[in-house]
Amino acid sequence: MKKNPERSQKIAFFFLLLANLLIVVPVGLIIVIIVAKGFPALTWEFISQMPRQGMRAGGIFPAIIGTIYLVGGAILFALPIGVLAAIYLCEYATHSRMSRVVKLAIVNLAGVPSVVYGLFGLALFVVFCKFGVSILSGALTLGIMILPIIITASREALESVPPAFREVSLSLGASKWQTIRNIVLPNAIPGILTGAILGLGRASGETAPILFTVAAFYLPRLPSSVFDQVMALPYHLYVISTQVPNVDEKIRYGTALVLLLLVLFMNSVAILIRNKFRKQKRW
Repeated sequence: MKKNPERSQKIAFFFLLLANLLIVVPVGLIIVIIVAKGFPALTWEFISQMPRQGMRAGGIFPAIIGTIYLVGGAILFALPIGVLAAIYLCEYATHSRMSRVVKLAIVNLAGVPSVVYGLFGLALFVVFCKFGVSILSGALTLGIMILPIIITASREALESVPPAFREVSLSLGASKWQTIRNIVLPNAIPGILTGAILGLGRASGETAPILFTVAAFYLPRLPSSVFDQVMALPYHLYVISTQVPNVDEKIRYGTALVLLLLVLFMNSVAILIRNKFRKQKRW
């Protein structure tokens, strides 16, 4: 029986479309439900005031600020280290068995459950380094958690820069570091920022790491130093959904919607910066 290429193509397109719908439709339904049930709670009081009455009234301002502190601290810690590690693995490390093991270990670390990172942060930063349950401990724990994502994305971005760029720079008398700094890195920035965006998304939504290292159950004030505890939106949402009775449903969905909008805003800013650098690419 002779095969019909056109029919095979239509069947393949159908299954590809079905696979996309199976991903997009549930996500879209989740967003619609959160927006529909959480939008009535979005008032200026809800966003800008301190919580009251055991989190049954007032706002979630400390949780918003705490989430920004934690995610910002995690990115400030993880991005420079991740990029430097990727530069070493891509540009300086030899193709030995040890380097292959290190690269495999980094990829595997990206799949480690977040609760394991939380216990690691508790043992290292809270107990051993004596930072206590604080913003510093939480941000460093989140930074270590997103480090494999940033290293992997940065390494792939560096490897995507054409080798001819390096060869031309070296042939003109530039050193290896000058070539990396002036030629390779500027062209790899869009891919590096993609890793930062993925890291932002994961760090902002995690509950287990901050549960062990920083999160406060009820703290109606803003932190005054990096050694203070802080409320955070993921943990706040978990608490009012499971631990605090008689919380209005719209408060829970409103908190989820604020977290969703905050992640969307941070990702949008990062995407705009990435697109700006992408327009400057030389190929």
